[in-house]
Amino acid sequence: MALFSSLTPVFIAIICVLIGVIMKKTNEEKEKRDTKSKLPSRPWVDEDLKDGTDHPLEEEEGEEEWQGLEENVPHVPFTGERYSEAEMIKRSQTFYELLNKRRSVRFLSDEPVPREVIDNVIRTAGTSPSGAHTEPWTFVVVQDPYLKHKIREIVEEEEEINYKKRMGDRWVNDLKRLRTNWIKEYLDTAPYLILIFKQVYGQLPNGKKKTHYYNEISVSIACGILLAALQNAGLYTVTSTPLNCGPQLRVLLQRPANEKLLLLLPVGYPKKDATVPALTRKPLEDIMVVM
Repeated sequence: MALFSSLTPVFIAIICVLIGVIMKKTNEEKEKRDTKSKLPSRPWVDEDLKDGTDHPLEEEEGEEEWQGLEENVPHVPFTGERYSEAEMIKRSQTFYELLNKRRSVRFLSDEPVPREVIDNVIRTAGTSPSGAHTEPWTFVVVQDPYLKHKIREIVEEEEEINYKKRMGDRWVNDLKRLRTNWIKEYLDTAPYLILIFKQVYGQLPNGKKKTHYYNEISVSIACGILLAALQNAGLYTVTSTPLNCGPQLRVLLQRPANEKLLLLLPVGYPKKDATVPALTRKPLEDIMVVM
């Protein structure tokens, strides 16, 4: 009995050590799992550029409600253009050669551009497919010099912070070879600025929200078509996604809360002394896989 009593503190000490080891191991495994599950910090991410498709709207809509769309859309006969193989090859080659001349141009002239051309290229962008045909895009065309300058002030103020603080050394260094910075003279000189907003949700007649499926993907496709239409018309631009400018620009342009800025395009003719980086594009074998 005396022996057992003398060994009791030893047993207690051993048990405490074992418990400590087990708890330490458990905590280490938990930390590893937490580290794996955490996404890397990306301070340059713009909240406006996040797609809200994966965030369901409030239950107030009700599953049975038909979001204000026609229940039975009539179908009509469709006949598409059909070309000979030779004509198809010729047209595809010609279109490629046209689009291959597209460059991001940061030195734009203030020479006026016919407004009808702008109307037509945006009509063309509006032919883009969209999730459930919700057409979740708004193209804001700015030609007023005062508004253009206010946009430039907002963009340059935020872009300076982006370059100095948000973007990080890697991104800034990658941009050095392109000779870009936060000074955006083209926002004043381009005859038109086109700001493309994605509608993250729509509005039903009764005031409830209407889901816009894949709104960012849909608007991005429309932006691609818009770039092709501009190139086809002989106009040039530079794709601009000014980080953290969306809310201020939305207020300036009096856009509703359901619209978020996706892209800003200055549109016009290149200056006579305009230059672009001597870049090359990847060859077909590097971008296409045939199975």
